[in-house]
Amino acid sequence: MKAADEAAFVDFALAARPRLRSTAYLMCGDWHLASDHVQEGLVRVYAAWPRLTRNGGELAYARKAVVSAVLDARRKRSSGEIPTESDTSRSSEQDVAASVTARAALMAALRDLPPRQRACVVLRYFEDLDVAATAAALGCSQGTVKSQTSKALASLRSMFDGSSVGELVTEGATPW
Repeated sequence: MKAADEAAFVDFALAARPRLRSTAYLMCGDWHLASDHVQEGLVRVYAAWPRLTRNGGELAYARKAVVSAVLDARRKRSSGEIPTESDTSRSSEQDVAASVTARAALMAALRDLPPRQRACVVLRYFEDLDVAATAAALGCSQGTVKSQTSKALASLRSMFDGSSVGELVTEGATPW
């Protein structure tokens, strides 16, 4: 790779990493795994960098690479490790605000969704992509995005029906 291309990639990676990491976190629910998935996605982008046209589509390509890395990792579990619930025997001295409780409930609900449905919700509502861009990022049809998003939203609604969290407010919420 030419030095100019490598410098352009480094600049791009530094600028895109925080947003890609947020997307990966919303899909996997773990900041450390999200960093690993972003690293894997950026390796894929680096390999394709000389062939990419620089017309503003680099972020979309990188987002697709990160989403693919997350989904690939979910498919090939290399160990029998199963995430468990947090240790409730240790109390916290902190006062937990309602917004933190709502965010935790939402993250738990996202974690319970199947990977493809979670990817659709994250890309559509947190990344604010339209149906076509989401379909392109996932490598599927627009109809699949619509049906998976519909199923995911129905599942999320049923998870929060009658909950103590109540309505989740997204207007004016702090960014992830």
